[in-house]
Amino acid sequence: ARRAVRDLLARQRVPAAEDVVEGLLLIVSELTTNAVRHAALLSPTLAVEVAVGTDWVRVSVEDEHPYRPTALETDHGRTGGRGLLLVREITREAGGACDMARTASGGKVIWATLPLHPLV
Repeated sequence: ARRAVRDLLARQRVPAAEDVVEGLLLIVSELTTNAVRHAALLSPTLAVEVAVGTDWVRVSVEDEHPYRPTALETDHGRTGGRGLLLVREITREAGGACDMARTASGGKVIWATLPLHPLV
């Protein structure tokens, strides 16, 4: 998913700053990994979507699992389980937004939108 998104942004010549692209790719990795690890039993397929506006880029990952995860609290003793915290922090630092919504079929879509150019 990460490679496909990077290739798509390059092919479409999306004018995103390199640090924005890197943040977006990390978000794609985290959201896709979560869908594979936690939703695959009830949702063997997932969808990754990329949308680009005049000054923003949005990535979303959709699955059919009804469970809506929450960002866990920071626990420095844990080695995993902080993917959504990372997504929220990358998004916040870039000046973007992220959220989760139910799909018409009862699953969920988690998305993050980042500005094409970082905040100064």
